[in-house]
Amino acid sequence: MKKPILLIILLIFFIACGQGSSKKKSSKSYADTELTTYYLIRHAEKDRSDSSNKNPGLTEAGMERARNWASFFDSIPLDQIYSTDYHRTQQTASFTASNQNVMVETYDPKELNSDDFKALTLGQTVLIVGHSNTTPMFVNKIIGKETYPWMDDKDNASLYKVTIQNEQAKVVVMKVD
Repeated sequence: MKKPILLIILLIFFIACGQGSSKKKSSKSYADTELTTYYLIRHAEKDRSDSSNKNPGLTEAGMERARNWASFFDSIPLDQIYSTDYHRTQQTASFTASNQNVMVETYDPKELNSDDFKALTLGQTVLIVGHSNTTPMFVNKIIGKETYPWMDDKDNASLYKVTIQNEQAKVVVMKVD
């Protein structure tokens, strides 16, 4: 009578050990093959009518561009949206966030591409709204190379699409008007 109970206990132990090791293997390979996509844009046209305003909003043309960004992303399901804490970036992100029912998270451009950010966005499709300096700087941090210079101050139409899979990053830069 004792032998069958001992055999059952040993069988359960070996099954449990086998399941634990296979989970570890599958989660590692899952992370290795996970596709992460970042869309990085600069804020739309800002209001320059008051040079003393350090945190201006968007012009009418900027609001129109923000709506156009939302239309562009209509067919791209976004998991997360990040923006700096400025009126112009928040306004640029707001239409897309509303259309996709995604909250806009604020990020600090001084802490670009931290380990926490990488972990939070792994396997996600993410929109990041920044500035003429922070957008290409963020792309450079993600890919680990100083490739992209600051954007021209009049460039509100560039889009950087960065995909990462198997630790390989690919960047596509396009104009979206």
